[in-house]
Amino acid sequence: MTANAAGTAPVRVADFIRFYDLLDRLEERWGGKRTLAHSSGRIEWPDRGVYFFFENGETRSGSGAGPRVVRVGTHGLKVGAKSLLWTRLRSHRGALMTGRGNHRGSIFRLLVGEALARRGDCSLPPTWGVGSSPRQAGREFVTSAAVVRGEEDDLERRVSHYIGQMPLLWLGVGDAPGPTSLRGWIERNAIALLGRKKPFGPDAPSRAWLGRFSIRRAVQGSGMWNSKHVGDPYDPRFLDAMERLVGH
Repeated sequence: MTANAAGTAPVRVADFIRFYDLLDRLEERWGGKRTLAHSSGRIEWPDRGVYFFFENGETRSGSGAGPRVVRVGTHGLKVGAKSLLWTRLRSHRGALMTGRGNHRGSIFRLLVGEALARRGDCSLPPTWGVGSSPRQAGREFVTSAAVVRGEEDDLERRVSHYIGQMPLLWLGVGDAPGPTSLRGWIERNAIALLGRKKPFGPDAPSRAWLGRFSIRRAVQGSGMWNSKHVGDPYDPRFLDAMERLVGH
């Protein structure tokens, strides 16, 4: 599956509209969007799938009415991966009771945390995003893993609260992990469609969007909480695949 030259203004807007029409059908199928703050593993999540996050205050402007997607993701794309859809969503949410989380295991949490701190909600711990674990970060800063966790705890909780309030939809895609995964193909092309770098596509982020405080150019420039595939060409045939999976 390869990308073609789709992306000229009239075609791209039409593809935006079709994409959101499919999500409207998906929302009707699931009986509405959910938030991770009010979700658990007891929900009948598909084992594998692609998820679409929305954000309060972020609406479509040029492709129609309603909320706009701000993050697209999937999970377990490497051969032999065992990760399930709910496992991945739970890693983004953090612990339901305590609010604690692990930004080192979720680029989504990492990005949101950086932006919250830069906006001034709290300070950014110097260890944020350093190393693959608090212990590794502690070695670099000559301190203990417990100290690292303590210094990061406030921001982790704020990230959990923020992401927990973001509505989401999900599309079950039950293919096996691997380089030709349909899930990965849909994810990449959805991000490429929605995440056009400046000038933005038809649905620009609001002036108050948290992502404008991100230190990542990919986030600031695309209006998406994604760091990969933004600005890439997209293959509109991914919409045909989505339509088959959404059903009627």
